[in-house]
Amino acid sequence: MSLICTPIPVPSPDAALRDAHAAKAAGADLVEFRLDDFFTGDDAQVPAIVALISDCPLPCIATCRLAAEGGHYDGPDDARISLFERLGTAFGKEEHPPRYIDIEAATYDRSANIRQKINLAIDHPEQIRDLQTSLILSMHDFQGRPADLTRRVLAMSRHAAAKILKVAFLARSIRDNLELFDLLAHRDRPMIALAMGEHGLMSRILAPKFGGFLTFASLHPSAATAPGQPTIADLLNLYRFRSIKPTTSVYGVVGSPVSHSLSPRLHNAGFDAVNHDGVYLPLPIAPGYESLKATLLELIHHPTLSLRGLSITLPHKENIVRLAREQRWSLDAASDAINAANTVSIERTSTGEPARIEVANTDSPALARSIAEAVGEIRGKRIALLGAGGVAKAAAHALRSAELTILNRTRSRAQSLADSIPGARAATLSEFQPVSPVPFDLIINGTPLGMRDGPAPDASPLSPELLRALPSQTIVMDTIYTLLETPFLRAAREAGLRTLSGVSMFVDQAAAQFTRWTGAPAPTRLFERLVREHAG
Repeated sequence: MSLICTPIPVPSPDAALRDAHAAKAAGADLVEFRLDDFFTGDDAQVPAIVALISDCPLPCIATCRLAAEGGHYDGPDDARISLFERLGTAFGKEEHPPRYIDIEAATYDRSANIRQKINLAIDHPEQIRDLQTSLILSMHDFQGRPADLTRRVLAMSRHAAAKILKVAFLARSIRDNLELFDLLAHRDRPMIALAMGEHGLMSRILAPKFGGFLTFASLHPSAATAPGQPTIADLLNLYRFRSIKPTTSVYGVVGSPVSHSLSPRLHNAGFDAVNHDGVYLPLPIAPGYESLKATLLELIHHPTLSLRGLSITLPHKENIVRLAREQRWSLDAASDAINAANTVSIERTSTGEPARIEVANTDSPALARSIAEAVGEIRGKRIALLGAGGVAKAAAHALRSAELTILNRTRSRAQSLADSIPGARAATLSEFQPVSPVPFDLIINGTPLGMRDGPAPDASPLSPELLRALPSQTIVMDTIYTLLETPFLRAAREAGLRTLSGVSMFVDQAAAQFTRWTGAPAPTRLFERLVREHAG
C-alpha cells in the first residue's frame, strides 16, 4: 500500500502542528515537516523543532531542504547536520524522534564525517528500537530529467544505510512518468519516484499501481511544496487513491490544455458507481502530430501501464484520426467521414498487450441529440456553425440534414469543411449577417473562444451588437461545457435570445465513452449533477 504524505511548511512550529492535525483529519498517513521554512541554523530553534516532532499526531519525515534542491535553507550546513543528529537521538521523557529523516544524496556523499553523523542519527546505540529513525536518501532536479539519472540512482542504492530512496525531477512530457514506473519495477528497497509539474501528475496518482512507497498531497493548493502536487482532497475523492492497485486500468483525457476538463470528475465518479477498477487522469500532450504520436504509442505499448481508454480534446481531435490511419487502428464511420475523433478504446490480451484499438467520435451523435431536444427535427433547419476545427467537424456531421452555413475566421477552412457536407455553404465570420432574407434558426459556437483556460477565455465569436440584431426566435448554443454561461451565451441572453449550454452534449458524449470502456450503462444523472456543480 502506498502512503499519503502531506508536506507541511513550517513558518512556525505552532502553525505546523495545527496543519499536522488537519492532515490527519483529512486522511494522511504521515506528514513531512519542511523545517527549511523555519530553521536558520540557530541552535536556539532546535528545542521548538524537537517539540513539534514529538507532539505530531502522525509519523513524520523531518526535512530541511537545501536551496539547491528546491528548499529554502541557506544556513551553515554543519548546523543542519547537527539538527538531524539531535532529532534522531531525541529520547527524553516527553520527546521522540521523527520516523524518517530526508537528506539529499549529494549532501550524504559529500564527506565521511557527514555520513557518520547522519548514520548516528538513524542508528544511535541508545535508540529505542520501536522509535528508530530511518533514512530517506533523495535527489531532486527542478530543471528536468537528469542526464545521469541511472548512474545517480545506482550510486544511491549502494548506501545500505538508506532504507528508502527518493527520486524527483521536473517532467517535460508525460512520457517521463514511464521511466519512473520502470525504476519502481526494479527497486531493491522501498522507493519514492515522482515527476514534478503538470506532466508529472500521473506518477503521483499511480504510485499504488507501481509500488511507490508514498505520494505527496498538500492540504490546499497554496501549501504545495513542489509543482504538480495534488491536494489530499483531490487525491482521495477525485482520483480514489485508496482504490488504485496493480490491476487498475488507466484512462485519461488527452489535449492541451486539459486542466479545465471535467472528464476526470465524471469518469472517476462513474467508475466508483459501477465498481470498475479504473482511474482517469488528465494527460497533457503538447500541440502537434508528432508529439501526440510519440506519447500515445509509448503509453499504449508500456508493458504494465494498462492504458485502456482515452478522451481526445483540442488540439488533437484531427491528429488522432491521422494516427489511427497510420497505425491501421479501427475507425468508426463518423471519425472517418469528418476526420476528427474524441474517443480511443484499447482492448488488451490476457498478458497485457494491445489487441485491438478503436477510434470513434461520440461528439457528433451527442450534439445531434442535444439539438434535436432543443429545436426538434434537424432536417431543413437553418443553422449557422461557427468554427471549422475538430468540434465543428463533429457538429457539421451531426447537422448534415440541415441547411448549414459554416463560418470561420479563414474562408479556406470553412470551405474545406463545407465541401464535405452536401449543400453546406461557407463564409468568414466577418461576413456574418444577423438579419438576412432567411434568418437562422440556430447558431452554434464550435470554436474554443470563451473556454476557461483556453486561448481567449473572455472572448465571444460574435459581438453583442450582432447578437442584439438577431431575430428574437433565434436559438444560440455553445459547445463549451466548462462554463454554464460562456461570454457568448451571456451576450445572447442579454440580447433576449434563447440559449443552450454544452452540458447536455458533454454528458451524452462522456456517457457513450464510459459504456464503450466499461460495458456498463453510464450514470448520466450523476454526470450531469457533477458538471453543473463544477462548471463555472
